[in-house]
Amino acid sequence: MTVLIDRPPADPAPDAPDSTSGVSTRPRWEWPAFAILVVATGVLYLWNLSINGWANSFYSAAIQAGSQSWKAWFFGSSDAANSITVDKPPMSLWIPGISVRVFGLNSWSIIAPQALMGVASVALLYWIVRKRFGPAGGLIAGATLALTPVAALMFRFNNPDALLVLLMIAAVWATLKAIDDGRIRWMILTGVFVGFGFLTKQMQVFLVIPPLALTYIAFGQKTWLKRLGHLFAALGAMIVSAGWWVLAVELWPKDSRSYIGGSQNNSILELTLGYNGFGRLNGNETGSVSPGGGGMAERFGAPAAGGVNELAAPGGATFTGPGGGGGMWGETGITRMFESGQGGQIAWLIPAALILGIAAIGLRGMGSRTDSRRALLVVWGLWLITTMAVFSFMAGIFHAYYTVALAPAVAALVGAGAVECWRRREKRWVPVVLAAAALTTGIMSFVLLDRSAGFLPWLRYVVLAGSIVAAVGLLLSNLRNTGARRGALVAALVAVVLGLAGPAAYAVDTVSSARSGSIPSAGPSSQGGFGPGGGMRMGRGAAGGGMPPGMSSNQGTVPGMPNGQGRTMPPGQAGAQVPQDGTFELFGGPGGMGGTGGGLLQGSQPSDELVALLNTDADDYTWVAAAIGSNSASGYQLATERSVMPIGGFNGSDPSPTLAEFKKYVQDGEIHYFIATGGGMMGGGGTGSDITEWVEANFTSTTVDGVTLYDLTAPA
Repeated sequence: MTVLIDRPPADPAPDAPDSTSGVSTRPRWEWPAFAILVVATGVLYLWNLSINGWANSFYSAAIQAGSQSWKAWFFGSSDAANSITVDKPPMSLWIPGISVRVFGLNSWSIIAPQALMGVASVALLYWIVRKRFGPAGGLIAGATLALTPVAALMFRFNNPDALLVLLMIAAVWATLKAIDDGRIRWMILTGVFVGFGFLTKQMQVFLVIPPLALTYIAFGQKTWLKRLGHLFAALGAMIVSAGWWVLAVELWPKDSRSYIGGSQNNSILELTLGYNGFGRLNGNETGSVSPGGGGMAERFGAPAAGGVNELAAPGGATFTGPGGGGGMWGETGITRMFESGQGGQIAWLIPAALILGIAAIGLRGMGSRTDSRRALLVVWGLWLITTMAVFSFMAGIFHAYYTVALAPAVAALVGAGAVECWRRREKRWVPVVLAAAALTTGIMSFVLLDRSAGFLPWLRYVVLAGSIVAAVGLLLSNLRNTGARRGALVAALVAVVLGLAGPAAYAVDTVSSARSGSIPSAGPSSQGGFGPGGGMRMGRGAAGGGMPPGMSSNQGTVPGMPNGQGRTMPPGQAGAQVPQDGTFELFGGPGGMGGTGGGLLQGSQPSDELVALLNTDADDYTWVAAAIGSNSASGYQLATERSVMPIGGFNGSDPSPTLAEFKKYVQDGEIHYFIATGGGMMGGGGTGSDITEWVEANFTSTTVDGVTLYDLTAPA
């Protein structure tokens, strides 16, 4: 075991053959250990996978549509009839779309590709770190990534983040390869990976560009002018690999393709720069949450005062959130990643990653300019700092699961930094660094576990006490006598095990219970966070929830909230009562703002009777039904495997279709039913409200298993 950690790999690669014998210097245990890591990750991510059902039914419906129509597959349409796309580019839908074509429509065929991407991400990160810091560093990095709670969540989910993380790790791999041998081909490949990342989640992938570019220009081979040329080649490759699809969408006749969901002008460029781009940074997201970009406070008509947005209702309830600092998405600031909404997802090892990473860079400071190990530490360090800074201060839509983008950087810095510091522990200050990393991790774990105090209540005390003991042992790690060295090794192993204990417990809890909806959360429910089902709980000290960061409520009646039967009521009508304990399920609960009819964040769950009704004469219609909002439509589409028009896209506020277009569809007999139950944010608004009013005025409603619908072929 001492050989495992102490023996440094040959420079520049640990698996280089011995110069005299030609025999590889790999230890015998390396491949078995790597195999265990990969197999264990696969088991963790694939085990009980079907428990998540359709996971995010918003994307599952688009995957189902793409399995029926190549045109829908190419554009990322929500329905096979190509009425509107999802609010992201389609690359993350392409692989599961093929999977569904091959294996049929089921939970496994949709989600398993993401789980395999997770296994590939862990394996690739292992290889990147192992090549420069040996197998011990690779194992620590790989295990840390695999057990990060938000990674265990998102690699078992069908959001775009799984593919995005894999592509970003691949971009780092290619950049470090370019630093190793100086060939331009690797930087071109870097650009391709980043371009594909853009086709996965648009501008979020751009967060890795500064770390990649700065690292290559600082540590790459050749002259600085050639390195700059290589970066321009990478930029060109990125533009080509992403731009071909953007150009195709922009040049394609608008009346012959799907409306671009999330945009207000049917433009992929608007979506890129606005709702999914700079709007996420400054909060000016047209079409977000409520029509026209207005926030929740505007929706209720409550003025912002004293820097606070107050959501007031005539019934007496108020919901408040920090104005201009993230609004309903939580207060912005340097501590955002450690707050209750995000902490349990990612924060466990962030302090240790920063401590070990900075110390390791200092230890490599006297190496050559092209030192590949220092380059690895720098690129991951810049990744962590850049992404964490943007996430901490972005004022627009922010969800805790976004933090999965931090997980590879944290894992790599912990693995590489720990091994580098351990090998150089003869320096007097390095044992202090190791002890500080172990102690801060123990304290961080105690704080995070205490937020879900009912979950394994003994674990936080064990982790804290053991980390203190391990820190003391690491302080003695530079002593020369054999007993002290063995004791320090035991302390190091204990520190690693205890450092991963909290995340591992959360990860196991994540894979053991159902996760669904548009805002999933890893681990047990925590005070002020999101529940496992993907809903936002609003209340005071509620078990399994509490208010989101920076928001509070009092008791009262809230118009525009769900009414208990799954219907989102328009403003001015009575909504749900906030219970006496102060808890209110704003977006969560069994239906996630919608129950049977679905809603903003959860898909609809139609009964067998309703599915049979929708399937009646289904071949005679382009859309068997239309519903306000993509999530409301998704459950019906997945159950019937027929196209259901999602009016207004995800938020129910996109101008697709217009009232005139909808009337034309009805006149031509293309839509059978209009489903009134469910809806987008606060009843949809915009085109959704116009269409709803017209349908209610001209057609007779009927109710099937609690769902209100109108037969559009039978005017009143």
